[in-house]
Amino acid sequence: MGTPLFDLTGKVAIVTGGNGGIGLGMARGLADAGAAIAVVGRNEQKSVAAVAELKQRGGTAVAIATDVTDSKAVADMVARVKAELGRIDILVNNAGINIRKPPHELDIGEWDSVIATNLTSAFLCSQAVHPAMKEAGGGKIINIGSMMSIFGASFTPAYAASKGGIVQFTRSCACAWAADNIQINAILPGWIDTDLTRRGRSEITGLHERVLARTPAARWGDIDDLSGIAVFLASPASDFITGTAIPVDGGYSIMG
Repeated sequence: MGTPLFDLTGKVAIVTGGNGGIGLGMARGLADAGAAIAVVGRNEQKSVAAVAELKQRGGTAVAIATDVTDSKAVADMVARVKAELGRIDILVNNAGINIRKPPHELDIGEWDSVIATNLTSAFLCSQAVHPAMKEAGGGKIINIGSMMSIFGASFTPAYAASKGGIVQFTRSCACAWAADNIQINAILPGWIDTDLTRRGRSEITGLHERVLARTPAARWGDIDDLSGIAVFLASPASDFITGTAIPVDGGYSIMG
């Protein structure tokens, strides 16, 4: 008998932004499949609450407060995960923010903040875990893109740029680290019901109705809709899949 395809027992996963929204949905899935989870985020109180929930589900989890846009903080976080949980097998680069303004109204500080949080953090965290994954004989990196990796929107210039960049960064890492048996893929979530998108619905008139009208599944996604794809891309089931960008959107991106 070989290793069960979706079994993550004994594996250790870092999930940035894992204390809420789709990050928490993915953390739940990984924990349920047997992985120990390091919940990484700026809001320590939210991270502690997420860890308590994961432990209640029977998982092993720790909370690590980290600014993932700071290279030293990221290096310290990775060292701590390795010290406390023993190894690093999986990284989910999920930390993200959005500032909804048209390009002519966005200032450079806002641009820099979105690019740093959404794209630079993925570079810093991926670079920091590479030695541990190489030492372990392989690993899995999951980068979180967006429908805005595919589409444009008038109100998301920095966000769309960061999420388009995520897809190309994913492909570069996949090529560079294939020899180390590290697979890197991106998930492109559609319209998922989270605090961030609820704020979007309040800011953008008619968004809710337009999303429902365009989504074949005729609903917003739930954070747990991201659990399965996270487990798949973190498990042996995806060992020959790398450099891809997979929409999880209820069919939103296929509709004309």
